Amino acid sequence: MLRMNRNIISGMELVVMIAFLTLLSCNTAENERHKPRVLISSDIGGTDPDDFQSMIHLLMYADQFEIEGLVSSPFGDGSKKDFLDIIEHYESDYNQLLKHAPELPSPNSLRNITKQGEKNAAPFKGFATATEGSEWIIQCAKKESDQPLWVLVWGGIEDLAQALHDAPEIKDNIRVYWIGGPNKKWSINSYSYIAEHHPDLWMIEANATYRGWFMDEDSPKDVKGDAYYDNYIQGRGAMGKDFIKYYDGRIKMGDTPSLAYLVSGDPNDPMGESWGGSFEKIDHSSRNIFIDGSTVEDTVAAYGTIEWRFTGPELSVSEDSVVFELEVQNQIWPGYYLGEGMYGVKYSSKKPEKGTYKTRSAIAGLDGLEGGYVSTDPWPGKASPDDYQLGNNWYSDKLDPALFIKDQQGAKTISKHRREFLLDWAERWKWLEK
Repeated sequence: MLRMNRNIISGMELVVMIAFLTLLSCNTAENERHKPRVLISSDIGGTDPDDFQSMIHLLMYADQFEIEGLVSSPFGDGSKKDFLDIIEHYESDYNQLLKHAPELPSPNSLRNITKQGEKNAAPFKGFATATEGSEWIIQCAKKESDQPLWVLVWGGIEDLAQALHDAPEIKDNIRVYWIGGPNKKWSINSYSYIAEHHPDLWMIEANATYRGWFMDEDSPKDVKGDAYYDNYIQGRGAMGKDFIKYYDGRIKMGDTPSLAYLVSGDPNDPMGESWGGSFEKIDHSSRNIFIDGSTVEDTVAAYGTIEWRFTGPELSVSEDSVVFELEVQNQIWPGYYLGEGMYGVKYSSKKPEKGTYKTRSAIAGLDGLEGGYVSTDPWPGKASPDDYQLGNNWYSDKLDPALFIKDQQGAKTISKHRREFLLDWAERWKWLEK
């Protein structure tokens, strides 16, 4: 009887031990699941050096994520080498950082997931041909996982548009946080393709909110953009030494809110509080189509799609051929032949503005056309028949005027957390003190 009791007790102990180990395993798996899967698409090395700052920030928080891809999607001279250069600085600091954050990924593992994406803006239709970067997005999105892949777009959205065109089924597996505004202006063709053909994408479109990361209004003095480097970065590691090269160390990092969104708050709730901002659902993306021109009497929504279409002679060239150009705000946009004597060009203002345009072309009827427009906030503005109709999971900058900083819609949803998120980063810079 005593032996039987001992056997029963041993059996019970075994059951308890198995249950404990199972619970431990489940908890471990739960923790792993809660580590967001992240792929970054960046125009690092392109037209704006702030991505170098954001990349340094990413690497210092890399233990918080499963980083699955670094895709170079620049306009201009940037390439994946710019990613690799920052990873080299990270490698110099790696052993020192590892003492405080043992889950940081190795430099070589990051090099292995760095890919080259599209270097040119998409044509009028919004996509072109697959790149190493767009194919990597597809591969990562199709990886078997019970967690979504967060695609954080820090620049042009061409590689994402190409991936969605080539493998639309990946929409079910990804969530996108895009720093729009100026990037939307340069990527308007790809953006229009996504909004028109993939409106059911889960998307945060931050056209102005992100500016709360670096706008100094109401900022405490010690974390103002021109003071932070001297107070918290200077003299700390190879990455600290590199940081001064961009904007003389002044904090910009306009893309970092996409990452900060995953660090605090509930990323499944874009309307909640987060270091990366708070957003609201939108059901349409503003678009205005003007046939044969517009004038300054025509008002459009800032960040909306302006599409000019001009009639002219029929040409024996392929559709989407560049046959004219449009100058607006001292910048040049390519104009395309759309077929059957119709020509088109798209543009998006990066802020409220009054603008004028002029065309140039070897085609007489398309040369020297002039016009204008006025873009106003808030985005996305009143609904119009030309708008792109969006699905149930498209979020953008909050409309409340009390959350604007100057004309930057929603920026206060980030700036209110400025001291908190910058001092959190300052604690990590301490790890690199000698």
